[in-house]
This record gives sequence, C-alpha cells and structure tokens, in this order.
Amino acid sequence: MTLKECKKEEKADREFQKKFKFEGSINVLTQMMVDPAVTEKRGGGKNLPLRRGEILDVIQFTNQEQILCRNSQRR
Repeated sequence: MTLKECKKEEKADREFQKKFKFEGSINVLTQMMVDPAVTEKRGGGKNLPLRRGEILDVIQFTNQEQILCRNSQRR
C-alpha cells in the first residue's frame, strides 16, 4: 500500500467517524453480501446505496432493522 493510498483510507475513516459519531477504532465484525435478487436502492443522507451482489463490511449492529456498514470504497 502506498503512502497516498494509506492517507486516503485514513481520511475516509475520519470522515466516517465524524458523520456517524463513531468513537474508537473501526473494526470489521463480519462481511455480508447484498441479495443478488434485490432491486438497487439509492442512498440518501446516511443510507448506503446498495448494488446487487455487493459485499459490505459490517462495523456495528445498531438495531434489528439497521446495521452500520461500509462498501469497498470505504463509504
């Protein structure tokens, strides 16, 4: 990983922590795959846009209906 890529990831993590008021280090609990049969949903505000078959990193289980995730672009 180059220095430029490392700084870019650190910046993305800081923005994530600020946006979601997340404290502490970001640890990936597990990974989940978006159902390939689901219709694509646009994100809005704090909702992540979903694409069929996309793999997401689960960071926190917030409640029974929502989880805190990030995609491969660290968003």
